[in-house]
Amino acid sequence: MTIEINGIGLACPGPVVKTKEALETRNPAQIRVTVDNDAAAENVSRFLTYNGFEVSVDSDGRTSVIEGTRDITAVDSPLPQEMEANDPEHQKIMVMIASQTIGKGDDLLGEKLMASFLKTLKEMGEDLWRVVFVNAGVKFTIEGSELLGDIRALEEQGVHVLVCGTCLTHFDILDQKKVGETTNMLDIVTAMQLAEKVINL
Repeated sequence: MTIEINGIGLACPGPVVKTKEALETRNPAQIRVTVDNDAAAENVSRFLTYNGFEVSVDSDGRTSVIEGTRDITAVDSPLPQEMEANDPEHQKIMVMIASQTIGKGDDLLGEKLMASFLKTLKEMGEDLWRVVFVNAGVKFTIEGSELLGDIRALEEQGVHVLVCGTCLTHFDILDQKKVGETTNMLDIVTAMQLAEKVINL
């Protein structure tokens, strides 16, 4: 039996939350989720994949249907955050970038400070665990951003880069994202719970 979830019109992270509830309460082998934006389709697809589903997406340009099938006799796959063992030698620091500037008073100076900050983040080394881009901060991850190379270098260093899908959709730049993993507020809140320190900018 396939569980059907209607996520049309639901704001982030509504479709993922409804999908999560269905998995926790009904443990389905098959699930079908309908959504009406690309960010939700990416988020639901990724969530189902992390939970052991084979996923396919069918879109007509307005709505997307995400279908997942899994072997329910297999052990459930934990989310990536849950798979990471604690490392007593390193902190788990999460940095949230919600703006293109640091501070108030002079935007040009603020932009220079933010660029310098992102270029210097790698100096945190193995303590840096997540970098999350929300609101106007997502613009650092799109085509044409002068900081793409620096953010890619963080990924290569092993840092998980998460980019808010709702924010990308709001600015109509989802298709321009070139680095990081499209995410939703459920993932962000979970990461905040697991982090030992959260830095907000």
